[in-house]
Amino acid sequence: MNTKLVLKRPWCPFCGQEVDPAVDKPNRKMSEFTVGSCSCGAVYSSDPTGYNVGAAIVETLVHACGDNDDLAWELLPEDDYLTGRIENYDEVTHQVVETRNLDGRSIRGVLYFVRLHTEISDIADRLEEKKQVDINQVNAVTGFVPPPVEPLAPEREQRQKANKKLVKELAAVADEDGLVALCLDDKKTLRLAQRLLYDPLEENRWKNAWLLGRVCARVATRDPGQVSELLHKLFESCSDSAATPWGMLETIGSIVAARPDIFGAFTQYLLNYLSADSTRVQTIWALAEIAESRPDLIRNTPFFSMFHFLNHPQPEVRGQLARLLGRIGATEASVQLMGLHNDSAELVIWEQGVPVHTSVGEQAKKAVNLITK
Repeated sequence: MNTKLVLKRPWCPFCGQEVDPAVDKPNRKMSEFTVGSCSCGAVYSSDPTGYNVGAAIVETLVHACGDNDDLAWELLPEDDYLTGRIENYDEVTHQVVETRNLDGRSIRGVLYFVRLHTEISDIADRLEEKKQVDINQVNAVTGFVPPPVEPLAPEREQRQKANKKLVKELAAVADEDGLVALCLDDKKTLRLAQRLLYDPLEENRWKNAWLLGRVCARVATRDPGQVSELLHKLFESCSDSAATPWGMLETIGSIVAARPDIFGAFTQYLLNYLSADSTRVQTIWALAEIAESRPDLIRNTPFFSMFHFLNHPQPEVRGQLARLLGRIGATEASVQLMGLHNDSAELVIWEQGVPVHTSVGEQAKKAVNLITK
């Protein structure tokens, strides 16, 4: 059969115009589909398998609402928005294949479309503008500034190839520039760097976690996709009951804290690891790191469920939580924090890859001072 008869450029079901290939969103999430938009106002996402119908529709609707989940769940189909879909879509060639088979490959992809009604679209735009204003205000207070875009590497005949030995040597001397360059040359660098977290020495795990956060912040200016993939792998490792999550949560916290503008949506999933004794301290530390630059990301979670940990028998838990609550300005916990002023139990908090010896009382006092400001 003539392939010209079965291959078509995908189109918008609302206006009939051809649409461009879906791309990754600037802000990354745990559940990710590539997305795009049509000039008529419709947005769409691509599910290359055709098996994730529900998740893709939800993500498309949330994306249409400016990533405002609350607004998305309030909307009703037909009354507030219209939906459409283009089936038999091949993401590789950006074509609709009517025969559902191309060069021996089974084609089952689907493009899901959502177009908000005009009044709902206006509301979503206003909410998105307000959200951006709020974020800008938070950044002005915390002083967060994204790192500059990494310069393009000079042209050379052959790119660097990453291997375990090279990555280990660069990490041992904390060669941030070398690791960034290697990541941009060879995408398996971050996968090899993740293995460095499996170190029996806790000190090395903290140092490597901080270094990876710095490296990923810079790599994300050029290729956020490989950093997003690393975050997914780290969360998978944390959820694997057969694996030890050494250094995983610390690295997640370091990465998100360094680039909350891209990976801030991962914050909410950290709360899943508060219940386990083996990951509680690391989780609270990670949340506190994120709170330093984007306290709003923590306040948008049910953070009040952590208040009872201020009475935890472990000083590491009490001290780390006091640090976190101070950074998010948790006035709701002021009285409990004042009750810890005389707590002399000591702990170590890692800051920028360096251990800081402190006490629960000292952290509680700092927290109250931040809250009262």
